[in-house]
Amino acid sequence: MLRQPLFKRWADFRQRQREILRASNAPTLIAPTPTAPDAGVTPAEGRQTGEQTERDILTDTLPLGAQEPPSRRHDYGTAGRPLNRQSPFYVGLVGAFGVLVAYGLFRALGQLTQVITLLIVAFFMTLALNPLVEALNRRGLRRPASVTIVFVGLVAVFTALGFVVVPPVTQQGGLLADNAPRYLDNLLANQFVQNFDSHYHVLDKVRVELEKLVTDGNFMSGFFGGVLGAGKALASGLLGFLTVLVLTLYFLSSLPKVKEAAYGMVPRSRRPRFMSLSEEIMRRVGSYAIGQVAVATLNAILSWVMMSIVGIRYAAVLAVVVGFLGLIPMVGASLGAAIVCLVAVFDDPTKAVIALVYYIAYQQLENYVIAPRIMQRTVSVPGAVTVIAALAGATLLGILGALLAIPVAAGLLLIYEEVLLPRQHQT
Repeated sequence: MLRQPLFKRWADFRQRQREILRASNAPTLIAPTPTAPDAGVTPAEGRQTGEQTERDILTDTLPLGAQEPPSRRHDYGTAGRPLNRQSPFYVGLVGAFGVLVAYGLFRALGQLTQVITLLIVAFFMTLALNPLVEALNRRGLRRPASVTIVFVGLVAVFTALGFVVVPPVTQQGGLLADNAPRYLDNLLANQFVQNFDSHYHVLDKVRVELEKLVTDGNFMSGFFGGVLGAGKALASGLLGFLTVLVLTLYFLSSLPKVKEAAYGMVPRSRRPRFMSLSEEIMRRVGSYAIGQVAVATLNAILSWVMMSIVGIRYAAVLAVVVGFLGLIPMVGASLGAAIVCLVAVFDDPTKAVIALVYYIAYQQLENYVIAPRIMQRTVSVPGAVTVIAALAGATLLGILGALLAIPVAAGLLLIYEEVLLPRQHQT
C-alpha cells in the first residue's frame, strides 16, 4: 500500500480537525419538555413551544456580528452587542453622572440647612421632654393626656418668661434711651477720659467721623437696611420658635410609632440589641438636656441674686439672658457674664468689677465642679470628653454643634463600650 504524501496527509488531518470543531460548535437543540396528559397542554402547543425554544437558542448562539437568517428573525429585529462596561467612555460617563448627583444632593442639603436645624432642635427638645411624659404614663395617664400636660407646662414656662422679660425691657429700654445723654456726659466728664483726650484728641476725631457718617448717603441706607434686616431676623426667629414648638408637639405624640417604624427596618435577629442601645442613647440625650437646663437655671438664679445685692440695674432681664445663654456649653456662661459686665460699666465701673470677679469665680466652679458632675451622672461622659466634644462641636457647627456635641459623644461612647470592646475581646 502506497503511503500518501506528507502534505496530503496533513491536509486530510486539518480537514478532519475542522469538521470536529464545526460539530462541537454547532448549537445543541433542547427537545421540548414533555407534558403530562392532564397538564392541559395539547401536542400542537408542545411542538410550538419546542420550536420557540429552538429558535431562541439558535438566535442566542449566533457568532458575534453574524446576521440572523430571515426565517429565524424576530418581529422587532435582532439584539445588538451588549454595552461594554469596561469602556473608558462608559466609566467616565457613569462617574461624571455620579459626581453631578452628589453635588446636587449637597446643594439641596445646603438649601435645607434651616429646616434641618429646626428638625434637630425639635427632636432634641422631644427627647428632653419624653422622660416627663413617660413618668406621667407610669402614673396611669395615657400618652395623649401626658403629652398635653407636658406641652401646656412648657408653653406656660415660656409665657411666664415673656411676662418677666418683655415689660421690664420695654420700660427700662425707654429709661436707657432717656438717660443715654447723661451716661455719655458722665463718661466724657471722667478725669481719665479727659486726660487721654488732651494727649491724643480722640473726641475731636470721633466727632469728625460721626459727621462724615451722618452726611454719607450710603451709610444711612445701609443703616436703615440693617435695621430692616434686624426686624426680619427677629420675625424669622419668632416663626422658627413657633415651628419648633409645633414640631415638638408632633414628635412627642408620635414618638412610639416613629421608634417602632425605625426598629422595623432592622433585621429581627439584631433588633433587640439595636433597640436596647437606641433607647439608652435617647435616654442619655434627654438626661443631658435636663442637666444643661439645670446648670443654666442655677447660673441665672445666682446671677440675679448677685445683681440684686450689688445693685446692678435690669437684674431680672439680665438673669433671663444669662439663663438662655447658659444653655450653650462652654461659651454661653461667658457671653452672659460679658453682657452683665457691659451693662454694669455704664452705671458704675465698681459694680462691673464686682460682677467680673464673681463670674470668674463662678465659672471656675461651674466648669470644673458643677457641670462635669451633672453630665457624668446624666450622660455618663467623663469631664475631659465633655470639654473636647463641646469645643469640637462648636468649631464644626457653631452653637448647634456645641448643643449636640455632648449627646453625640455619649452615644459614641456607649457604642464603644457595648459594641466595639466586647467584639474585640471575642476575637
